Amino acid sequence: MPLLQAGDYPALTKLAGQESGVAAILMQFLYEPGALLYWRALEGLGLVAGSHPEQVGKLINRLLYLLNEDSGSNGWGAAAALGEIGRNQIALVKEIIPMFVGFLAEPFSQEPMLWGVGRMAEVQAELLHEVLPEIVPFLTSAEPQLRGLAAWGLGKARYQPASGPIQALTGDEHPLQLYDRGRLLETTVGQVAREALAILT
Repeated sequence: MPLLQAGDYPALTKLAGQESGVAAILMQFLYEPGALLYWRALEGLGLVAGSHPEQVGKLINRLLYLLNEDSGSNGWGAAAALGEIGRNQIALVKEIIPMFVGFLAEPFSQEPMLWGVGRMAEVQAELLHEVLPEIVPFLTSAEPQLRGLAAWGLGKARYQPASGPIQALTGDEHPLQLYDRGRLLETTVGQVAREALAILT
């Protein structure tokens, strides 16, 4: 989709107002985690949810199905999408927030769910009071990606109880890939932890 390649979100949301299938098309880009178009599709889906909630509302059950082991999929970007949708249109996911804890318990959905919670927490932290304590143990995960995403998300949430464990990560120089502020960043766990700590203190 040229609009995704260009990162032209205003045009994308305008198109969604004219074509009812835009959100469903964006879903097709959620099967290649890590690619730039994957991240832009997530952001675009959230923005379409904000401006045309009825279009994205139809896809919530599909996203939940992808996260159900009966679907036979790996969930792909479904957990991340739920967080991004919640960031922009909380009414669409408010009732299913308790399910986020379960998605954090499944190895295949941990990474996208941590990112999704971080995105949502930046603007809706008060609604994630059940979920945020479940993220703290990830700060000591053996996986740098999970440690970094946990620190990033808890910083976005301004979750003070995590200050100590995040402080312990400030010297962790393991590499981390993170999509934030519209850019795909190559950073480190320690750098993300230091930025999170700056928010918390």
